[in-house]
Amino acid sequence: MRAAGSVFAEEEARLLIAEAADAGALERMAVRRIAGDPLEQILGWAEFAGLRILLEPGVFVPRRRSEWIAELAIAALDGGVRMPRAAPIVVELCCGSAAIAAAVQHRHPHAVIVASDIQAAAVRAARRNLTRPATVVRGDLFDGLPRGIHRRIDLVVANAPYVPSGEIGRMPPEARDHEPRITLDGGADGLDIARRILAGAPERLRPGGRLIIETSRRQAPELLALFAAAGFDAGIRRDPDDDRRGTAVVGALAPR
Repeated sequence: MRAAGSVFAEEEARLLIAEAADAGALERMAVRRIAGDPLEQILGWAEFAGLRILLEPGVFVPRRRSEWIAELAIAALDGGVRMPRAAPIVVELCCGSAAIAAAVQHRHPHAVIVASDIQAAAVRAARRNLTRPATVVRGDLFDGLPRGIHRRIDLVVANAPYVPSGEIGRMPPEARDHEPRITLDGGADGLDIARRILAGAPERLRPGGRLIIETSRRQAPELLALFAAAGFDAGIRRDPDDDRRGTAVVGALAPR
């Protein structure tokens, strides 16, 4: 949905016209877009996995590359990655607007969905995008998750911040200037948040439970090694048909 030539500019104009209540509103929206505001924040929603994901000001805009991570999560549930009970338990950490969780819920409406983010605005957005009986909590990674799911979680998925601190200044202005740094900054090598997730996941997942973390192609081998050190049988997954889509490390918790 970002402009990249006349075709995309025409599509953006069509979307703005469709969302504007009147000519004055359209003009204000156009001024914001010219100033560099992300189109999705101006519209108040982003398209993701065929869904309209509602946003709040200051919330990370879900990227189309992360649709691949949602597909991996859905495939894990399609494959029966759960204990023999009524519904699998799925947790999205650093959920932002909960786009991945919403895509999972759309395909597996029986799943028990729990989403967590440290930002209040993200929690508000996530609650707008998930239907009951989903639970959305504000907390730092696993902090705040319901006690009743401890060691019973079937799947944890996270598009955690993974941009190295020194590279944020080279990001596109729409992200660098309009999204909170906390949603982008993954520390010196981009893997600080992933390390914290891997430190906490083994004590929350059920035996054999899965963990999926989005990463970059460059970081994937190091992240894979971190998965192995944390007790996961893991592999790097990329979409073989589309290089523009995301990269993830997917692991199953090995028996202890």
